[in-house]
Amino acid sequence: MSDDEYSYHYSDASDQEMDGDDNSQEEDDDEGFDYTDDEEEQEGCDDAEVNLENEYYNAKGLRDTEDDDDPASSIAEAHTKFESAIAMEINLLGDGKMGPWTFKCLKQIMKLRLRFEEYDEAKTLYARILDCISSPKCEGVSPNAMEKGINGMLDRVSALFQGAAATNTNVKANANVGTDAGGNSAADSKGKPQDLARHVYDSTLKLFHPRYGSCPNERLWFKTNLKFGQLLYENHETYKLQDVIRDLLQTSDMSSSSSSTSKTHLMEIYALQIQLYSRLKDNAKLREIFDQAMKVQGGIPHPRTLALIQELGGKMHMSSGEYEAANTTFYQAFKSYDEAGDIARLRCLKYLVLASMLHASSINPFDSQEVRPYRKDPEIVAMTNLVDAFHNNDIGNFEGILKKNWRNIMNDEFIAEYIPDLLKTIRTQVLLQVVKPYTRISL
Repeated sequence: MSDDEYSYHYSDASDQEMDGDDNSQEEDDDEGFDYTDDEEEQEGCDDAEVNLENEYYNAKGLRDTEDDDDPASSIAEAHTKFESAIAMEINLLGDGKMGPWTFKCLKQIMKLRLRFEEYDEAKTLYARILDCISSPKCEGVSPNAMEKGINGMLDRVSALFQGAAATNTNVKANANVGTDAGGNSAADSKGKPQDLARHVYDSTLKLFHPRYGSCPNERLWFKTNLKFGQLLYENHETYKLQDVIRDLLQTSDMSSSSSSTSKTHLMEIYALQIQLYSRLKDNAKLREIFDQAMKVQGGIPHPRTLALIQELGGKMHMSSGEYEAANTTFYQAFKSYDEAGDIARLRCLKYLVLASMLHASSINPFDSQEVRPYRKDPEIVAMTNLVDAFHNNDIGNFEGILKKNWRNIMNDEFIAEYIPDLLKTIRTQVLLQVVKPYTRISL
């Protein structure tokens, strides 16, 4: 509302009271001016907030609609506007305080750095982000927003880490990779995504450590360390992974809580351990951890976590020739994957069918209510036909199905490992059926 509108309003009021006491009229005028000043101050504050919000979304628009002719210029302008929005909020709040728009802007600039593979600059920027959320002068950033933002950035750097690890061999073999004057590749001159990922994870873990961090947050620290451990597992960094597991277990031991959260965390640690020991083929440790995991009660792990433990437990039983136990464990794993809506349920269903045949069970796994809907799935139909031939002791059809679907079935290394045993089982089964009517056989 403008100054003229305020003047016009209070001018009318004073005209109505012209016959009254002059002092009263003066007081009314004073009160009118005080009210106007307050409104002007609030209006100025509102305008600053609107300008701040506009600056942020203008910057975001430049980021999303970069100029095809000069993308670098658009991105540079977006970066400048994000920094401008940060300065505007700090100025608006006063006393060096930061708020949610500062946090949002820093996240957006981080995305720009990652998009253009400016990994060294991203390290510096991530330090600013952590300084922002851990500063006592940071206001208005909710714990949920902070955790979501941190997890999002961890996921981004993890994807870069995995992509770099997958292509590292190809890059080294490429004779056309450009180098700078010092003999470094173009990628090296911007820093390496592996170095960035380790820096981001190490910085986050140090800040949020529940006992030694400057901004303790046990939930975020645990989730970050668990995510880091999974990343190390996927990139075959065994020794570093063992350090992470040890750190997780020590922190878990320090917590004497028997709450469902504590039990859930323990199950997640067990899942990471079981993956490690399965890869190392350390069946003794694998069995020990699997048995411990199956005894945990009161936790509420994600169905996918439980399914992973059960699937690897089933493989452990298979390697020991415990086909009946494997059959039961794979069935539980299938149900857990199905509950999670994870496509890995189809892989686990194949293992269930395999274990069922090796166990020479008379029960068709596809008779189960949970399994029946997948009987005609294109990825499963070969295994469906196999188990039907197996239960009918039709060895000719069984071997024909194997031959026809050889590539599809043998693509899975785990299944391929047990095909000789499976053939031996059905041949033995058929042979026993052939000789059953006889009391004496000579060769």
